[in-house]
Amino acid sequence: MTQQTDPALMSAEELFSLYARRALSPVEALKAVLERVARYNPWVNAFAALNPHALRMAGESEARWMAGRPIGLLDGVPATVKDLLNLAGFPTRRGSRTTDATPVAEDAPAVLGLKAEGAVILGKTTTTEFGWKTPGDCPLHGITRNPWNPQRTPGGSSSGAGAAGAACFGPLHIGTDAGGSIRIPAAYCGLVGVKPSYGRIPQWPHGAFSSVAVAGPMTRGVRDAALMFSAMARHDLRDPVSLPDEKRDWREGIDQGVAGLRVALVRRLGFEPPLDPEGQAALQVAARLLEEAGAIVEEADPGLPDTRAIFTRVWGVALARLWSQTPEEKRPLLDAGIGEVAERMSEMTAADFLGAEMLRVECAHAMARFHQRYDLVLTAATPTAALDADAPTVRPVESLWRDWAPWTFAFNLTRQPAISVPLGLDEQGMPRAVQVVAALYRDDLAFRAARAIERAASLPVANPAETGPGRAATA
Repeated sequence: MTQQTDPALMSAEELFSLYARRALSPVEALKAVLERVARYNPWVNAFAALNPHALRMAGESEARWMAGRPIGLLDGVPATVKDLLNLAGFPTRRGSRTTDATPVAEDAPAVLGLKAEGAVILGKTTTTEFGWKTPGDCPLHGITRNPWNPQRTPGGSSSGAGAAGAACFGPLHIGTDAGGSIRIPAAYCGLVGVKPSYGRIPQWPHGAFSSVAVAGPMTRGVRDAALMFSAMARHDLRDPVSLPDEKRDWREGIDQGVAGLRVALVRRLGFEPPLDPEGQAALQVAARLLEEAGAIVEEADPGLPDTRAIFTRVWGVALARLWSQTPEEKRPLLDAGIGEVAERMSEMTAADFLGAEMLRVECAHAMARFHQRYDLVLTAATPTAALDADAPTVRPVESLWRDWAPWTFAFNLTRQPAISVPLGLDEQGMPRAVQVVAALYRDDLAFRAARAIERAASLPVANPAETGPGRAATA
């Protein structure tokens, strides 16, 4: 089959349209996806668990379509769930050998939203242990690899979601993001990764990084991300910080463009995040594309305090708490880096942490003021293309702000919406991306900017048949 006829390579919108015309069935689409999973997942390693009931769910969707009674905007569309979120009937292992293997009884709010719109849950995707780092490996499931090149990581912590999206294991993937864990793997894998405004997509239970973490879509296109967002961004009383959003189709207005909007090209986030020459070039290309679309782009500095110091404390105290709550006899089962960070942060006082929280609020205030002048912010998404999949994790505190997440964690501190948008391939054939950021609760503007960039740029789909281990060894 060609890309035009292979359902596994189609967007959610395309699948839905074909279902509505009776030109394709949800069962046929799911079987096409499962064939790719069987062929490529043995080396990609994107799944923590596959759903044995997926075909039954697809069959129920097909029956609804045949009766002319689809239940929602995602009826019959394959989707995956990161293994930090609860999926009823499956354990939530969080990539760790220390967690309980008992299946949970209740869906997380984001999962419930997808199911309510009729999505077919393909399975649970891998995560770094408790979502703590960017390299895409964990003690429980091993190394997840990038479909663009198996020697590279898909990034993390939403490693399986990034890999599954790039390998076309379905069009829709739920990730989570406490410091870049949606946007980084999206950038490494050539996907669109959406970090929503804090509280926009409800979560329960809250995880280790509750004060800065969100769930969000990872897809191959901006419109699919907005479609998925529409299913996930619904108030849920279980989450005490969930916004009281009414049901909305977030695709509305997404193609209005950016003409007349003011965009700040930002190179400092309280420090100078590293960026390689190809990343610099990608950032300039994105700025030019926005200008050609009618935006007013200028370089500006929001005047933030050093976000490295603030986020390191927020991140570090969460890992120290995780370490202290793990029974001593189980600590050797944890990723060694968690213990290293916990030990380094063990002398942090409550006053130190509360000071970091006040600085976090100062960052949010500074960005709110900055957005009185600018509608949008444009930055890099990652310092480099995808890192080596097999490299050991060394000096994780320094790696956090030098190699992993220096361009992303500031917007977790400020709780703003931020979207990673693929821009093209570098000279080694790996995806590069930029990040667009809007003021708190202006997720609609972030979507518009991401869509404007997407329409002007182009990125092919990864082809694991050409990039797989056998081919890579002879290249």
